[in-house]
Amino acid sequence: MTETPARTAPRRAAFLDRDGVLNRSLVRDGRPFAPHSLEDFVILPEAAGAVRRLKEAGFLVIVATNQKDVGAGLLARELMDEMHARLRAAVAVDDIRVCTCIDECPCYKPNPGMLLDAARDWNIDLSASVMIGDRWRDIGAGRNAGCRTVFIDRGYAEDRRFVPDLLATDLADAVEQLLAGTSNLRG
Repeated sequence: MTETPARTAPRRAAFLDRDGVLNRSLVRDGRPFAPHSLEDFVILPEAAGAVRRLKEAGFLVIVATNQKDVGAGLLARELMDEMHARLRAAVAVDDIRVCTCIDECPCYKPNPGMLLDAARDWNIDLSASVMIGDRWRDIGAGRNAGCRTVFIDRGYAEDRRFVPDLLATDLADAVEQLLAGTSNLRG
């Protein structure tokens, strides 16, 4: 975690999933998978510009990502840390929150633990914040934390268990819609 700012008025945040939002997911048989090598960890071309626009609009940008492959021993924590170092070097995120649990826990999306912990640490108003993701678990975490939600539809072969506030094609489209106004968002 980066340095926590001094307590001020509550801020709003854009919580972003990692795989499929900021970097490319590996898709096999219509299902997305996290990269397991630095060569496969490809940051999406729209990521840096979209995050810059969010920050210019006054959002903290916090990554909230499930990485159970680390907990299962399928991906070394050091490799995940190197991926995150590359992400931070390329994209100006304020914080990265990770759940590596292999079983359901309060942090594992769709549970809101990562968002709630970040809200406490960064003095975030969750009702003024948004969760942007490409999986139903992301939308569930946002809903369960009291955030607005934007679903990036990558066409995966999986059910959507939660209804998002907005649908987008990629992070740039999500940010464009979000910044165009909140009249089309719930809350």
